[in-house]
Amino acid sequence: QVQLVESGGGLVQPGGSLRLTCQVSGHTLSDYVVGWFRQAPGKERVFVGSISRNGGTYYPYSMKERFTISRADAKNTAYLQMTSLKSEDTAVYYCSAGGSNSAFANEYCYWGPGTQVTVSS
Repeated sequence: QVQLVESGGGLVQPGGSLRLTCQVSGHTLSDYVVGWFRQAPGKERVFVGSISRNGGTYYPYSMKERFTISRADAKNTAYLQMTSLKSEDTAVYYCSAGGSNSAFANEYCYWGPGTQVTVSS
């Protein structure tokens, strides 16, 4: 069974950076597209970006300049690097794995429990 676990969240000041890690077990990560999503309290889950099996990335326009997704298949790990963080980036961040490079959450089969990112001074 494929399991994903996010780590690296926490409290960061506005303008700061964080790198989230998604550790995958139970299957080879290289078989999957990895998607990152976030969900703020009382709001819907929002697509942050994705990375295909060959390393191609896809971001919504609003995330493109500050967020970078990468993967290290040999480590069965994916990453989300976030810079110039703003208070509105506060959310629970989720990684997911699936077969399609999609912005839609229902295209992803496996999900981690999420990690909290709080941007505040």
